[in-house]
This record gives sequence, C-alpha cells and structure tokens, in this order.
Amino acid sequence: MNLYLRLLWTVLRSRRLPRLQPGQTLRRSLCVLPNDIDVNGHMKTGRYLTVIDLMLVEYFVRIGFAAVMLKKGWRPMAGGSFITYRHGLKPLQRYTLRFRLDACDERWNYMRFEFLDGEQVCAAGYMKGAALARSGLVANSESYAALGQPVFAPELPQPVRHWLDAERGLMQAAW
Repeated sequence: MNLYLRLLWTVLRSRRLPRLQPGQTLRRSLCVLPNDIDVNGHMKTGRYLTVIDLMLVEYFVRIGFAAVMLKKGWRPMAGGSFITYRHGLKPLQRYTLRFRLDACDERWNYMRFEFLDGEQVCAAGYMKGAALARSGLVANSESYAALGQPVFAPELPQPVRHWLDAERGLMQAAW
C-alpha cells in the first residue's frame, strides 16, 4: 500500500477511535506488506521508522494535539530516534506495535515503541519529537497548556538519558 494511503487511512481511522491521555499505550496490529520488504526478505530497517511516524500521527490525533498544532500553526518535528533490532519481520507477517509517550523535558517528548511477534520483541527504541513554531521549538509547558493538560513529567528513563549523553558526544565529535 502506498505510504500516502497509509497516512490517509491512519488519520481517518484515528479520528473515529477513543481519545487517549498522554502516557497511555497505543497498540496496533499490523501486517508486513510486500513493499515493506528488503532484499534479505524481511521488513526494511527504514520502514520500522516510517511505521513509527504513522503511529505518532495517530497518537497526536487521539490525544488532541494534532488539532492544537493546526490551530496554532505549529508543525511536528522529529529530533532523532534510536532503534535496536532482534528478530526480522517476514512478508505478510502480522505483528503488534506498542507505542507510548514515556517522558518529556523542556521541549522534547520521548516516545517508546516496540514491534512484537506475540510476546517476542523484534525491535524496540525511542524517538523524540517536539512542536515547532515559526520562532523555534515550542516549550512543553506551552504545548501541554494549549492541550489543556499538565506537563507529562515522569523522570527520563535510563535508556533515554544514555541516548542523550551519546547524542551530545556524537554532535561534539562531528567533523
């Protein structure tokens, strides 16, 4: 299925589903489609992150943040991700994706995701995202207030803290 069709389907389906609160887990049962496959006969590494983008769209629609962003003229911005792979997903294989907001800091929101075959974790990781205004990144205090929610403020999970440390080291060592 074309990725634009998947995006349209995600938006239309999400608008009919119940609202979520920040921190609630989104579960989606999906299938590896033929155009998701690489030359090794399993789901392309980049396709995992494309599916995560679709789940982010659904999450934003279902918590009401998509409407807030449209009203305010903000755009979603991904700031990075890390993912680790353990088991490949094969053509036409059904899998479950778990996706949730785990924590946030002043500007970034950290979303955890897991691709599951039954109870077996095939891939897992985090992505970070923020709202972007013309003036720059929107503070979470402002974006959550616009959503009518308190800032979702659990402590950053240890894997996210390690990731942010590695990210700072990587950017300091950039050529």
